Amino acid sequence: MKLGLETVDYVIFLVYFIIVATYGYWVYKHKGKQTADSKDFFLAEGSLTWWAIGASIIASNISAEQFIGMSGQAFQLGLAISVYELVGGLSLVIIAIYFLPMYINNKIYTMPQFLQMRYDKRLATIMAVFWLFLYILVNLTSIIYLGALSLEKMTGFDFMACAVFLTVFAVFITLGGMKVIGYTDVIQVVCLVVGGLATTYLALSLLSDKVGTGDGVFEGLSLIRQKADHHLHMVFQKGTYFVHDGRGGKIDAYNQLPGLMMFLIGGQWIVNFNYFGCNQYMIQRALGADLSTARNGVLFAAFLKLMMPFIVVLPGLAAYVLFQENADAAIVQGITDNNIVKPDNAYPVLLNILPTGLKGLSFAALTAAIVASLAGKANSISTIYMLDIHKKYINPNISEKQTVWLGRVAIVVSFIIALVISPFLKNFGQGFEYIQEYTGFISPGILCIFLLGMFWKRASSNGALAAAVLSIPLSTLFKYQLPDMPFLNRMGTVFWICVAVHVTISLIESKGQSNPKAFVVNSNWFKTTASFRFGAIAVCGLLALVYVIFW
Repeated sequence: MKLGLETVDYVIFLVYFIIVATYGYWVYKHKGKQTADSKDFFLAEGSLTWWAIGASIIASNISAEQFIGMSGQAFQLGLAISVYELVGGLSLVIIAIYFLPMYINNKIYTMPQFLQMRYDKRLATIMAVFWLFLYILVNLTSIIYLGALSLEKMTGFDFMACAVFLTVFAVFITLGGMKVIGYTDVIQVVCLVVGGLATTYLALSLLSDKVGTGDGVFEGLSLIRQKADHHLHMVFQKGTYFVHDGRGGKIDAYNQLPGLMMFLIGGQWIVNFNYFGCNQYMIQRALGADLSTARNGVLFAAFLKLMMPFIVVLPGLAAYVLFQENADAAIVQGITDNNIVKPDNAYPVLLNILPTGLKGLSFAALTAAIVASLAGKANSISTIYMLDIHKKYINPNISEKQTVWLGRVAIVVSFIIALVISPFLKNFGQGFEYIQEYTGFISPGILCIFLLGMFWKRASSNGALAAAVLSIPLSTLFKYQLPDMPFLNRMGTVFWICVAVHVTISLIESKGQSNPKAFVVNSNWFKTTASFRFGAIAVCGLLALVYVIFW
């Protein structure tokens, strides 16, 4: 296995880079407003089509954390990790029907704005600060780390050189605003899907050549069933299956995917509803559009989401069989680092099996996924900082031009902070688990206050504040006092405690009356068009098909 890219690969990547840069510049000049308008910069108000919204949501969602982290967990845990994608697709349909009307009909543009309109300024400010820390220290940092790790393995360049390259590329895309991000994400999604499927195809073909008789992809799939049947379970039982933890030891698979309990307690639903429905950098693309366009965009994202197991899970499973069967010395050496099995190395090592040309395409696909996700997150960081902190507390009279300029400064600063911190994530073992676990410290409280705020008129500000503040200390307490509790179950437990606290305080304060700041809810908002219903049925049918195939 030869480390690095050939001249042809770099040419293919250069063509991709030129196309994205040229199209981005054209969008910047010809789409939407030409004035320094903050809504245009942060939301691309009214200028994104449904297909651009859907593609942009998935481009921001599918990044190094999926290509590297989720493929790593497919190597580590097996097929069961695809539950994140399957539940995510269904969650997007529900969010399109019930969450979007609440945001768009109440003219919500940021998540802290929702909290201020529904509750009060205290809660909005506290959560704005929480989100900024979360997006920079967990999300932005982890994507730079995992992305640079993969590029290092693929190209042979130094980790920091790869991290700087990704950061600079993402900065230029992000500085163009949400309009440029949204439309260039369409190209990014095409690249990541085509390149990702090519990698899956060749990984399965290699498995067939190395372990089987060389009959191709379908034999590769059959070999996964034969050689790694224990890796094809969708539900784990406690204490029955132990896997590599990325730090030289073993961990109970149940701790990461705790069987049916993650659905019964709600941990898996909390992850997805919070991530797609209450998350600025996911929902932001839809907030500048009309309801019909936004719904169709989110529905398109749900369809694309269900394709991801084929792109990010199957390569990890193929790498696991090749590793277990010791079928390729270079793959075994690449996944093992100082005699420690590193699941996150699985996908980058697989990329090096690709032939010249296709390796360049996959390099472009991976870069597209990373850069698109970085751009979306950085734009949301800038949006929250400028609209919910700077304009409220530092300079309420700031002009539109200055708002956009300082928004760009915030983007650069956030990237610098994340770039500096990213190398330290090497100490955390498995990347996808790190992201899910530490995001889960705050997500139970967030989802609690959003759901009750939308659909329960008595929900009070003090109840919401108590739920928000409790989420992190409760999560920390359970993590260290009950270390054997799976983090998804911990999220579910913390969520229901937050709900109980929120409801109790709200009932005491409300004295049987609705909160004056409660939103007016019109049942007609939740009615959908015939075309949307047809699309939703198609997505649910695809979900069932993917489930059957992967079960």
